[in-house]
Amino acid sequence: MSTTHLAGCIASLALCLPLGTLAQQAAGDTIPAVTLGEAQVVSTRATSNTPVAFTNLKKADIARLNYGQDLPFILSLTPGVVTTSDAGNGFGYTSLRVRGTDGTRINITNNGIPLNDAESHTLYFVDLPDFASSVEDIQVQRGAGTSTNGAAAFGASINMRTDNFARQPFAEFCASYGSYNSQKETLRFGTGLLGGHWTLDGRLSHIGSDGYRDRASASLDGYYAQLGYVGKSTLLRLLTFGGKETTYHAWDGISREELTTRRRYNPNGEIRDADGNVTGFYRDQNDVFRQNHYQLLLTQILSPRFTLNAAAHYTYGKGWYEEYKNDRKFADYALQPYDLDGVTVKRSDLVRRKYNRGNFGGGTFSLNYRRADLKASVGGAFNYFDNDHYGEVLWVKNYLGDLRPTSPYYFNTGRKNDANLYARTEGEILPRLNAYADLQWRHIHYVITGTNDDAANVMNIHETFDFFNPKFGFSYKAHEGGTVYASMSTAHKEPSRNNYTDGFLPGNPTPKAERLFDYELGYRYQSPRFTAAANLYYMDYRDQLVNTGKINDIGEPLVENVDKSYRMGLEVEAAWQVCNLLRWDFNAAWSKNRIKDYTAYLYDANGTWATTDPIHIGTTPIALSPSLVLNNIFTLTWKGLTASLQSQYVSRQYLDNLGTRQSSLDDYFVSHLNVNYDIPVRGLKRLTVGATVYNLFNAKYETNGYAQTTYTADPATGAVTFHHDPRFYPMAGANFLLHTTVRF
Repeated sequence: MSTTHLAGCIASLALCLPLGTLAQQAAGDTIPAVTLGEAQVVSTRATSNTPVAFTNLKKADIARLNYGQDLPFILSLTPGVVTTSDAGNGFGYTSLRVRGTDGTRINITNNGIPLNDAESHTLYFVDLPDFASSVEDIQVQRGAGTSTNGAAAFGASINMRTDNFARQPFAEFCASYGSYNSQKETLRFGTGLLGGHWTLDGRLSHIGSDGYRDRASASLDGYYAQLGYVGKSTLLRLLTFGGKETTYHAWDGISREELTTRRRYNPNGEIRDADGNVTGFYRDQNDVFRQNHYQLLLTQILSPRFTLNAAAHYTYGKGWYEEYKNDRKFADYALQPYDLDGVTVKRSDLVRRKYNRGNFGGGTFSLNYRRADLKASVGGAFNYFDNDHYGEVLWVKNYLGDLRPTSPYYFNTGRKNDANLYARTEGEILPRLNAYADLQWRHIHYVITGTNDDAANVMNIHETFDFFNPKFGFSYKAHEGGTVYASMSTAHKEPSRNNYTDGFLPGNPTPKAERLFDYELGYRYQSPRFTAAANLYYMDYRDQLVNTGKINDIGEPLVENVDKSYRMGLEVEAAWQVCNLLRWDFNAAWSKNRIKDYTAYLYDANGTWATTDPIHIGTTPIALSPSLVLNNIFTLTWKGLTASLQSQYVSRQYLDNLGTRQSSLDDYFVSHLNVNYDIPVRGLKRLTVGATVYNLFNAKYETNGYAQTTYTADPATGAVTFHHDPRFYPMAGANFLLHTTVRF
């Protein structure tokens, strides 16, 4: 096809932009449910010719790991992924990092609809209990990836698609139970096609655990329901999913000494006496949140080459977290001091509760065109978000003043409009040579008004951003089964709410938007028994927001803009079906992650900022960015038996940007053994029993932490001495889950 013809197709698609959403139709499909189901959200996904690095997980891959641990742990064996767990066993609050970038920089969508919180830019997986049980497949794109909706992808994007319709009726029950009273119960059902057009699918789930760390309990209830209409060329789906979580706080780490003396200790909820001694723990130190998602999805096949998708969505969330706070200043909570025996009392122990409630809604659209040598899409989204943040003081120890527990001591509101448009095409411009172009414009308007949670800081933030994000690349079919590709992408990202409200560094009071230039060069090979891929990348950042090594009062990392920084590396992955009984999967990610010419702002020994004497460090490793992540899986299949040994190695990670071993996570190697057996039973479609042993060799390791580094300077020479006081989140030793699945 000529380049003139290619340009003409793009221009024609641009004229169709107002029409709405599109996804691809697989040529030759004859069953409407299959054709339309596969047409969902493909416009945001990479294919074999797209010049980006990606990994696909099918439903069977997800099911083999989905016994109770949250989604980050299901993704933990994909290249360059490191997972964390506050409770230490993968239940409750969990997160992941890809290429060293945390969840605030990983774009996550479901059916093309953003799941990242519009203010924090992260997805709290705990708010979607057992969502993996309703996911058809997942694509993890590393780097800037393809244009998508919602928060920018600054390290990766995770594109999920919910279950296709079940064409035959079924019912399925899954249950797990194991160490630390960990449990999961899931009931799924589907009616199949009713009257040839209608379907209903659903899920109810409960997940619970006492947690590895003391009192780090979680109780999660989730649901999913899907009503659909299937026509000859129309698919209409109404989805709702969500749940309620109650977790005991475990967002504070422990010292290096405590890792050996009381490894499971959880300092959250401590009640201290006047001398600072711990006398007990607050029973209701809980996080409680309910979130409900609604999605209306339309797929319309307009012709053999054109398909239209349109989606509307709405999410409502409300919750709080409650804390016992020792020896707090009344002024920080809008409380008046009182006199007692002639002494003015200005501080005491208290219990506070912080709330947030929010609405998120909008629409996504795309229009795709496909033929043998060309695929093209135009699409975008508009989303609106508002969220109220406020707090109440529920109780004050020995307080003699006027305490009004239903009167907020602070109140602020965040509002955000987010719109984007994109046009993308992939096509053959010469024999075996494909060109790729992806142009996105994104507009953000963000407002925060009200008082911050110190009850004194009045916020009046009005920010507008307009970003242009072009992506270009080529792929070349070098030989049968082998493809070489290269791409260059640009991405921009606005600051999150915490970047504004947690305060910022001296000399840099307002956080800046970030910019990324991402260069990728790779090779993919596929044959019936062997697949492999290798990818070189260089991610060049301007004003990247990196962790400082400190956290705020609810365990969230504080960040700072750094002028110039980069991430570069090599990712390889391979899968070899050695014989009918044995499969070997392997992947590795080597990387170098550096800040250029870094200047550190630290607290001195007296607890004040180094406002006049910042510390010049020079080129230094970026915090929480390991240089090597290895994954290895051996899978044995024999008749109804499946057994797999999964191993991961993660190299040293620094907790701040000083690059010192004293404030770092040791490297670790951990293995998990999973065994399942399918038992044939008359009248059942499936009966499977199994067991998983996590951390098979009882390794002592930590996957997350923070630094708290301070310094002193010699008044005579100016020589700087660092004082290290890191904190760690320990992971569980050897532990197990027993599990079974019954399908009717």
